[in-house]
Amino acid sequence: MKRRTAEPFKIKSVETLSMLSFEERKKSLARAGYNTFLIDSEDVYIDLLTDSGTTAMSDAQWGALMTGDEAYAGSKSWKKLESAVRDVYGFQFVLPTHQGRGAENILSQLKIKQGDYVPGNMYFTTTRAHQEMNGATFVDIIIDEAHDPSIEHPFKGNVDLTKLQKLINEVGADNIPYVCLAVTVNLAGGQPVSMQNMKDVYALCTSHGIDVMLDATRCVENAFFIKEREAGHANRSIAAILKEMMSYSDGCTMSGKKDCLVNIGGFLAMNDEDLYIRSRELVVVYEGMPSYGGMAGRDMEAMAIGIREAVDDHYIEHRIGQVRHLGQQLIDAGIPVVKPIGGHAVFLNARAFLPHLRQEEFPAQALAAALYLDSGVRSMERGIISAGRDIATGKHNTPKLELVRLTIPRRVYTNNHMDVVVDSILTLYEKRDAICGLHMDYEPPTLRFFNARFSPLSGSGELFS
Repeated sequence: MKRRTAEPFKIKSVETLSMLSFEERKKSLARAGYNTFLIDSEDVYIDLLTDSGTTAMSDAQWGALMTGDEAYAGSKSWKKLESAVRDVYGFQFVLPTHQGRGAENILSQLKIKQGDYVPGNMYFTTTRAHQEMNGATFVDIIIDEAHDPSIEHPFKGNVDLTKLQKLINEVGADNIPYVCLAVTVNLAGGQPVSMQNMKDVYALCTSHGIDVMLDATRCVENAFFIKEREAGHANRSIAAILKEMMSYSDGCTMSGKKDCLVNIGGFLAMNDEDLYIRSRELVVVYEGMPSYGGMAGRDMEAMAIGIREAVDDHYIEHRIGQVRHLGQQLIDAGIPVVKPIGGHAVFLNARAFLPHLRQEEFPAQALAAALYLDSGVRSMERGIISAGRDIATGKHNTPKLELVRLTIPRRVYTNNHMDVVVDSILTLYEKRDAICGLHMDYEPPTLRFFNARFSPLSGSGELFS
């Protein structure tokens, strides 16, 4: 019999949660235009909107806040953060940013010219936005299995090397500034990339003079899956696996709000000194001095500690285990989810959950709204709305994956909270035929999923027909 384990931490402080009535949630949802991003936090019971910046920090991190050096230049706290990144990730040069998209902005401006192509293992919203705003076209080179939520594949984040080579042949290596390799792949369901695939991608790109830049936001989770699933890594530490992963790249963008276990911050790291010098100048323009880059000294202190805490094997084992605790119950109950369960979230397959709704009726958005209405659990859409519009035709991008993301913050909730989420989803599944689609009443021009507003398509104006 496999023995059960508990959280590798004990609770020192608690925060009271809101438990609104059905009618109160109904009013809150209507005020938000049926967009879960626009619901007030105080109206949410269990918040699975994102794992970005929602981490519960450790006692060591909270204590370190008091030692933050808030000097405008040459901060001691920056030196600690720089040292942690070099030690744990192995990159020579590091620049702090206010969060991950600050690093994406700088990298895109410096590396991309008009007409370039940036291949990647599935897009991410802000990353692609920065690439397109600087004149590039994103090209998806992920393996085909990643677009099928029902397929069990250990590394659905892998790059299809044939697709990558074909793109190089078609557009030329000079028109590919870098390959954007996400580890793990968020929109594929938190799916990992194998060590061998990283090694092969790096070798192919190096042979053509193309850089590989990692989106390393959830790289520790990726390292866990390599340890668990890939031959030759079972007896290695997460720290050792992670450092090898980073060695098969030329640099990375990092949102510290995920695997660095803090509430704000990020960095851009690389091994190219020339790129570092040029990036440093843009950090001054967009972020702040290169010794704080949009972060307070106390935030850098906390991130330096979080980077090291994140590679603790017991921590990451519990982290992935809690996501699986939620996901496996849904699988056992026959709920359609992306398989295998990923690292940071469980993704409901809204196409299969609400087959009576056309994609243009926004089934994932409707399901996320219904989940909040039923139980006060906040999730988010990852489908046609997140995919935006084609910049050339103006038509909706129509991804094969139409998903609702149940994103679990790090060290925040217990498994009992996950059980409440399961019960709500099971209730919705029983009455899924009654959930109606949505009409988009307001559509922002960029990253529309953040601020779009909707209304139910039912004649009664109710979400449930």
